[in-house]
Amino acid sequence: MPPDRVLEAFLEKQHDEGMDLSRSSDLLDLCPLEPRPSSRYIARFSCTGLVRTAPAQVDEANRFEVGIRFPADYLRRAEPMEVLTWLGPRSVWHPNISDRMPFICVGRLFPGTPLVDLLYQVFEVITYVRVTPREDDCLNPIACAWARDNADRFPLDTRPLKRRQVDLSLRALPEEA
Repeated sequence: MPPDRVLEAFLEKQHDEGMDLSRSSDLLDLCPLEPRPSSRYIARFSCTGLVRTAPAQVDEANRFEVGIRFPADYLRRAEPMEVLTWLGPRSVWHPNISDRMPFICVGRLFPGTPLVDLLYQVFEVITYVRVTPREDDCLNPIACAWARDNADRFPLDTRPLKRRQVDLSLRALPEEA
């Protein structure tokens, strides 16, 4: 089968933009799993999220991992469960992340959704910026009920995923006449 040049160009762009975001973030480490153009990544987030440490205890954690895979037909069809895989920790506590299967739901996923958009959406789920506490639309109903009762705690981490640029250039003051 001949190479799909459109998909290859898409994957090249995703690699460049994803690695740029990773370099300009204190909270994200993006690791391609193949040579360029990579269709698979592991995203490691060092931000505040929640884990269940005991049956009735929920604590903060700061290390989370998600697998991202762009199937060959990703520009025509996007199935969230094929694209995103929750890798850990397994004890994660969020309505949109399954506590039994490696599933994470970031909302509706459209064909060709850029890698950077996926990374921001995952980050918003982990930090509880993105949470809809409805049992009819969640992957973890118990975490959903807990989130509704603890909504005043969210978001958990307000730091930006991308480090803000600060302009520290000095300018000479105009001389007085």
